[in-house]
Amino acid sequence: MRTVQTSSWDDLVAALPVGVLLQDQGGAVLAGNRLAADLLRLPELAGAHCPAASDDSGAPLPSCAELAAQVLRTGAALTVPMVLPHTRLWAEYHPVVVGGQPRLLVLLRPAASPVPPPSAGLVDPLTGLPGRALLLDRLEQSLTRARTHGTLVSLVLLDVHRLAGVNREHGFERGDELLRALAGRLRQGLRPDHTVARYGGDEFAVVAEHPDGSGAAIAERVRALAGPAVRVADGWLRPEVRVCWVTSDGEAPVDAVVAHVADRLRG
Repeated sequence: MRTVQTSSWDDLVAALPVGVLLQDQGGAVLAGNRLAADLLRLPELAGAHCPAASDDSGAPLPSCAELAAQVLRTGAALTVPMVLPHTRLWAEYHPVVVGGQPRLLVLLRPAASPVPPPSAGLVDPLTGLPGRALLLDRLEQSLTRARTHGTLVSLVLLDVHRLAGVNREHGFERGDELLRALAGRLRQGLRPDHTVARYGGDEFAVVAEHPDGSGAAIAERVRALAGPAVRVADGWLRPEVRVCWVTSDGEAPVDAVVAHVADRLRG
């Protein structure tokens, strides 16, 4: 974690071309610049929480407190798309230390396209899998190859249902163990040329290229790998999972492919 001197806060952030927030461990805003307030349309920043938002597939983002807990727990930066009713932003969450206390530094950037900012992390710090940014890049490359060579590409999404309940009942550490175990199963149980990524807080994604057929067999393999009980701490947890897939010939753009399978997963 980096250490920030509070005395220089105003001088550092007042004129920055990005929105800046400093949040406590519960996600409450301690300080911020005017641009952050304007981007979030918050009349007052101090003590406020970021408004409810969704990701670029329409799924609700975790709460401020849940995002703060995840970033501070892993000690690694996290970049997510934040879709609000009036705008779309890239939100970068960085763990810092202020006055000896763990805090969250949040950078907000307007987003006019699905391409993440250069500072976005490509690897998920919890599981070691490719993160959302790298997933979208690999999916786009796969779609280009399918369109060029007349092959197909399937995108499979796996949702770990009721993960929030696991965190409440057993603690975030057990939830993290569950996610790491599922990541390991998918990475080891699928073909090396398949991309296995962490798509969101409770979702994994698999990108597979194939000459013909559909993604049904790949989706069934993902379900079989993720379904059995997982050993965590001194007990066992059986994850509730949902799996959906879509197969494309490469003609549809990345965002349309992702939106289609995400809608099916949550439908």
